[in-house]
Amino acid sequence: MIMFTLTLCAAGCGRAAITGSQLCAIHAADPEREAARIGDWIQSQDIINDLSAPGLHFENLDFSYRRLYGCNFKGVTFSQCIFIEAFIRLSFFDFASFIDCDFTESDLQFLSFAGSRLKNCTFAKSELVHLNYGGAVISNCTFNHSNLYNSRFIDADIENSDFINCNIKSTNFIKTRREGVSFKASNTAEAVFELDQWRE
Repeated sequence: MIMFTLTLCAAGCGRAAITGSQLCAIHAADPEREAARIGDWIQSQDIINDLSAPGLHFENLDFSYRRLYGCNFKGVTFSQCIFIEAFIRLSFFDFASFIDCDFTESDLQFLSFAGSRLKNCTFAKSELVHLNYGGAVISNCTFNHSNLYNSRFIDADIENSDFINCNIKSTNFIKTRREGVSFKASNTAEAVFELDQWRE
């Protein structure tokens, strides 16, 4: 199994250090410079393994067509970033923020977006399989024409977002709070909305 290497911050705070540094984003002397360094490195790579960048802020960064494996993006803020046709596996985006990001036609599997915030983002025409959006706050997003097989939105807040013509077989929406959400033409009978369904 591919997984990021956990190197702890040399300041002793217990947080993960940024790749290429001995410190985390909080203790780094210049977090913006660290984000620029990591961003430049991402732009120069087609395949990215074992990257640790927790707590950084990326703006207008293009992840399109890249393959990422076992990366740590916990607590990262992504503003106007592009992930078109990105291929990402076994990576963590817990408590991250995504604002105006585009994941169109991406292939995302075995990722965690737990506790994350997603605003004005599109995941249209994507493979979103075995993803964890537990406790996420999702607003003005589209997942249209996507495969969300066996993904979890448990305890998430979902507002003004569309899941039109999606495969939501075994997708778990238990305890979600939904307002202005459309599941038009999706196979809702095969999704899990109530605890009793999950136990069956």
